Amino acid sequence: MAEKIENSIINSALFTDFYELTMAQGYWKNGMNQQVVFDMFFRRQPFRGGFSVFAGLETLLEALTDFTFSEDDIAYLKAQDMFEQGFLDYLKDFRFRGDMYAFAEGSVIFPQEPIIRIHANLIEAQIVEGLVLNHINFQSLIATKTARVWLASKKGSIMEFGLRRAQGNDGAMSATRAAFIGGASGTSNTLAGKCFGIPVMGTMAHSWIMAYPSELDAFRAYASLYPTKTVFLIDTYDTLKSGIKNAIIAGGELVKKGLNFGVRLDSGDISYLTAEVRRELDKAGFPQATITVSNELTEEIIETLVQQHTPINSWGVGTHMVTGGNEASFTGVYKLAARHDKTSGTMKPAMKFSDNPEKSTNPGIKNVYRLFDETGMAKADILALADETLAPGDERRYFHPSVDYRQFSFAAASVQPMLRPVVKDGERADTKLPAAEQLRLARETMVKQLETLDDSYKRILNPHIYKVSLTEAAKDLKMEFISARIK
Repeated sequence: MAEKIENSIINSALFTDFYELTMAQGYWKNGMNQQVVFDMFFRRQPFRGGFSVFAGLETLLEALTDFTFSEDDIAYLKAQDMFEQGFLDYLKDFRFRGDMYAFAEGSVIFPQEPIIRIHANLIEAQIVEGLVLNHINFQSLIATKTARVWLASKKGSIMEFGLRRAQGNDGAMSATRAAFIGGASGTSNTLAGKCFGIPVMGTMAHSWIMAYPSELDAFRAYASLYPTKTVFLIDTYDTLKSGIKNAIIAGGELVKKGLNFGVRLDSGDISYLTAEVRRELDKAGFPQATITVSNELTEEIIETLVQQHTPINSWGVGTHMVTGGNEASFTGVYKLAARHDKTSGTMKPAMKFSDNPEKSTNPGIKNVYRLFDETGMAKADILALADETLAPGDERRYFHPSVDYRQFSFAAASVQPMLRPVVKDGERADTKLPAAEQLRLARETMVKQLETLDDSYKRILNPHIYKVSLTEAAKDLKMEFISARIK
């Protein structure tokens, strides 16, 4: 049980939408369990941003390889009085036996490109849809939000402390994990620190100060307990009239012992108060004392404070980071891209149409390539059909996914395939690393890939739109479907 809690895993295959099971029974009964290919992609950038960060892959892989129906699960389905015994017997032996290709966790991702591609029989691919989307959508949302906060702070020190505002215990664990991938330096979530190897951080609450006869008594008591990690919360009563004055007294006693201290503000006009606090600390001879701020911070607020050169050393961000703030969800979807055709014995492309053109899909089995210029900067992501190969120096024309007039030509100095095998025949195709090591690598991937993006794509407001385009063959295939539908 402890292991399941540590990794935030639900392993029951009932963790799927009910219609997946009703459809699965129909496929089983009608002999339609052919091989298929599904893509997971997302439709638009959250927060009106210019990029997103791919997160949740490792927890998905752990769940997927242990995703089965227990005897109790089968009994529950039988009690619904909708499923035949033969189908329930089929589910008793159910597990995912297909293949999965995915971007590396921590990758920078863009709309319309497959970030996960699944090859499996139709029933397996259908039943795992909810699992895939649940793990990837939420964690990618939080990793993206955190990366925006981190960039807004000029890659400063960000502490995630949203446990008490997160959506349930699993939401808190998943959010902490994703926030670390996105750039948070540490967390207040002690269990996540243990499970994922994330540094844990925290000082005191207002209640600590209120529990003592005086603010100074509270500060001195804390400093005596944790002399090397003392940060005084100075806004319990009055930041400037008492908080900073008592912090200077208690902190000065630490400095005399060769130690240092910091202060934290959790309310008020942060720009004004931090400037005054910095002035008081410097006047008292403590230029090395640090200032941390919190209180409903967003990337827009942080960016403004940084632009004002507000003297802040680190940031505590909770609610808006672990919930997504003004963006409730990530727009990831899971769509059929190809299916096996009995007549021809080949995989046939499939395409979804919609009255909303942006909801139409890109048909066929596709790979994703990232093109770089001679300086190592990413210029475009290209959707190519599976039998195509993109090579450095090969000047080609690429087309907008909407198959309109927009196109461009480019000869890449280097080309990086983005999809890699992570599951083969239901078993992991990569080496499973300890959670802390895997998370560190995901964070490094995020940092390195963001460095290859021009700053115009990373602006908090009105970012430039990164190119995601089709090869000519992928464009022609899509046009065949559209033309056939028009006729």
